[in-house]
Amino acid sequence: MKIILIKAYELESELERRGKTEMLQYVRNLLPDDMKCVYIRQSEALGLGHAVLCAQPAVGDEPFAVLLADDLLEGDPVVIRQMVDVYEYYKCSVLGVQQVPREDTRSYGIVASQPIRDDLEAVQFIVEKPDPEEAPSTMAVVGRYVLTPRIFHHLIRLGKGTGSEIQLTDGIAALMQEEQVLAYRYKGQRYDCGSKIGYLEATLAMARKHPEVGAQFEQLLQSFQHQGNSEERQ
Repeated sequence: MKIILIKAYELESELERRGKTEMLQYVRNLLPDDMKCVYIRQSEALGLGHAVLCAQPAVGDEPFAVLLADDLLEGDPVVIRQMVDVYEYYKCSVLGVQQVPREDTRSYGIVASQPIRDDLEAVQFIVEKPDPEEAPSTMAVVGRYVLTPRIFHHLIRLGKGTGSEIQLTDGIAALMQEEQVLAYRYKGQRYDCGSKIGYLEATLAMARKHPEVGAQFEQLLQSFQHQGNSEERQ
């Protein structure tokens, strides 16, 4: 396992050589002064639980967040901020969840839970990728977690689960035996970038809102629409 402080030496050197000072300053000032990035390589694709376990040396004995890149969540405040606020109040692990069609349950970790308030429930049961007819609900975990460090204790002891991988879901199920786990229905929009159409949808939505290119992109879309309408009339 390797932990590396991230600094893009080659990129910075090339930008400096080409005199692209504005872009160079952007790269150097991307992170706040009180923040550090580390890179930890998962040597084998042994599951999300294993990937989280690889981060233990960097996390230590602190609560931490897991954000899966194939789920793009847009909210105000940002979804992980919403979940951290829940954690800070209840002092327990929090899972970001949303309702999905029953036929899609085999693509998610699915929870059964009891309401605490309108947007928050206490998890009673969690299972990884159940078949639709066996799913305890249609409440799916969607790639955002705030976890207590106790999860590492359980991940270390897990065997391989669904897909012959070490599943984070199984670790959470074990954690529930000694700590409360909450399911939070976040306020925001999710884009499933793990699918081709979801990736395109996210690209479209973000491009239209981009402060630098949004207006031009909107004009481009309108030109495509105009072109399509002209072709239909021919």
